[in-house]
Amino acid sequence: MKFFGAHVSASGGVWNAPANARAIGATALALFTKNQRQWMAKPLTDAETSAFRRACEEYGYAPAQILPHDSYLINLGHPEAEGLEKSRAAFDDEMLRCQELGLDRLNFHPGSHLKQISEKESLDRIAESINRALDRTHGVTAVIENTAGQGSNLGFRFEHLAYLIERVEDKTRVGYCIDTCHAFAAGYDLRTAAACDATFAELDRVVGLQYLRGMHLNDAMKPLGSRVDRHAPLGDGEIGWECFRYIARDSRFDGIPLILETPDESRWAAEIAALKAFAEE
Repeated sequence: MKFFGAHVSASGGVWNAPANARAIGATALALFTKNQRQWMAKPLTDAETSAFRRACEEYGYAPAQILPHDSYLINLGHPEAEGLEKSRAAFDDEMLRCQELGLDRLNFHPGSHLKQISEKESLDRIAESINRALDRTHGVTAVIENTAGQGSNLGFRFEHLAYLIERVEDKTRVGYCIDTCHAFAAGYDLRTAAACDATFAELDRVVGLQYLRGMHLNDAMKPLGSRVDRHAPLGDGEIGWECFRYIARDSRFDGIPLILETPDESRWAAEIAALKAFAEE
């Protein structure tokens, strides 16, 4: 079964996100469990976690349909000790918040070497950061998102994802999320069914589709291999509709959150409806 949704607002409280997802016809959702522009937040109260769990039950969202995202401030591969520790503490807290809310995964961007250390050293720091967070929590999978490779961001090559997963001690609690815009910007073609066949075959060979825990479905504003992260509405960018038809119809992508992060929220309901129609073809 396909779960299509969007990264919806949790303004006013995390318990509002499920209703916002239902309003656009979503069968999946993503959210921030705190203000993504702040390093830390007040701990969740029992009343808040209970309200969120009730809302998920009321609107029919199980943990397998929800892909929370951590703060964009976090850099688990930070080259400096102070920045690394601050990021690790914030990531630990994000994982704990998911645990308390009854969520089973947390999506995050791996990190950046900031042109101060080697890619390998930064990737090793990211792997160490994941291991630390897994040791301090339970029941939540760390889901590494591929990146466009903009600036000094890591995670743009499938080999980066494989390197990290290989170094995570508990393989049952690590996975990855593929963002279609990021993959395309990093040089992985998705414009035709044949291109999708080749790209997902490479992903399976290098990383393994058994670790796939979610996807972000976004068209790309910039050309193939641009290394520029600019999302576009589905069908309006350089990727085009065929990729999203391919994903919607492929059973390998069943049972995980397939999340829109396209820039025009007013089109989310129509985009979700189109994806659902593709899945029924």
